[in-house]
Amino acid sequence: MYTRTHSDVAGTETDVIWGNGTSLRLLTTRDNMGFTICYTTVWKGTRSRLQYRNHLEACYCISGFGQIADPFTGYVLDIQPGTLYVLDQHDDHFLIAGEEQDLILLSVFTPPLNGTEVHNLNNDGGSHY
Repeated sequence: MYTRTHSDVAGTETDVIWGNGTSLRLLTTRDNMGFTICYTTVWKGTRSRLQYRNHLEACYCISGFGQIADPFTGYVLDIQPGTLYVLDQHDDHFLIAGEEQDLILLSVFTPPLNGTEVHNLNNDGGSHY
């Protein structure tokens, strides 16, 4: 049993700028828990095309507003505090943060991340890892 705080991870190799925000990876593959937990900030006014080809992800919105959108169908889901969205099919998606404030998410990945992954948002097909 142990605890880990935001300040324990801040400034380490698992405190990363992922592309259009930051991700504080609180649990990673090194913790042998079978999943990763991240405190994720999506910078306000950003739009990121993402796809996790090797991971499934669920995100719970803590604060801010945004949207998740399917790049092929245009289907859009609104994200606000209290919303959980689930990417259960390795979904290709746009993550869009509102214009007024950063979007803060608690993200869970399975299998776990190494903790240092970042996105290449210049990839035409969407960033992936």
